[in-house]
This record gives sequence, structure tokens and C-alpha cells, in this order.
Amino acid sequence: MTTVSELPSPLTLLPRAQAGDEHAMNHLLTGITPYVARICRSITHDDGADATQEALLAIYRGLGSLREPAAFYGWVRSVTVREAVRTARRYGAESCCSELESQAETNPMDAVYISDVLERLSQAHRQVLTLRAYGLNEEEMAEVLALPVGTVRSRLFRARRRFQEAWQPSAA
Repeated sequence: MTTVSELPSPLTLLPRAQAGDEHAMNHLLTGITPYVARICRSITHDDGADATQEALLAIYRGLGSLREPAAFYGWVRSVTVREAVRTARRYGAESCCSELESQAETNPMDAVYISDVLERLSQAHRQVLTLRAYGLNEEEMAEVLALPVGTVRSRLFRARRRFQEAWQPSAA
């Protein structure tokens, strides 16, 4: 029995999967599932499993359109974020986009404080901050959120300000 750790790397499987090798496609999707699920959970919370399924289906359907194998993980991230946001909208997830991935060098309590501050922000502000944390620029966020770029920039500016105010309340 083959475990995930024994699977070939996704970049090795990619050309075979694009050529129609179902076995390679299955291994490719199995290999990226934890990555996709982690992104979906951080954006949708309770609907993470549904978002993961939708993202994997979109990746399966769109894999043939990927022209540059080196861009695979960036493309997967983009597709996953888009599908997670769609799922959150579909289910009306009020808690959408309220967690950020912690980095290894970060104080574990910082993640708690960040989550607390994010929970106090509006859904729109949590969305733009989370998408920025995943490395999307304003144009990519506008596409994912189906908003004008100017609106995204405005929300991002206000979200950063609100976050900063909530993080360090003024000593009045």
C-alpha cells in the first residue's frame, strides 16, 4: 500500500496527469490535498471540506490549462482560494477568512491574538487581509472577490487600519 509520503512529487506527476494518466492524476490530487485543505479551512472554517472538494474538482478540470509546471503551486493556491471564497459566499459563512497560517518562528500566543482581532473585524476586512496573507495582490483579490480593484484597495487600507487599531488600542 502506497502512503502519501511515498508518492512521487507533484511536479513529477504533473506531465503524466496532464497527458491523461488517471493513476498519476489520482496521486497528484492526493499529494496536494493537505495543502488545499489547509487553505480552505483557513478561509471557510466549518465548510472547509466542501471547499476542498470544490477546489480539487476545479484543479482536476483545469489542470490541462496549466502551461508552466513551475507555476503549479501558485496556480493551485489561486484556484483553491477562489473556490474557498465561492464556497464561503454560497454558504454565507460569517466567519469567513478569520484565520491566518502561523509561521514556525511566530509566538504561538500571537496566533491567538491575531485570530481574536480578526474575529472583531467585518467579514469583508477579514477576507482581504487573509487573501493578502496568502500572497495575492490587489488585482488577484479583485478577481477572486469579483470586485473592482479600487474597492479592494480601499477595503485593504481600511482593514489594515482597523486591525492596527484593534491590535494596539490607544492609551487614552
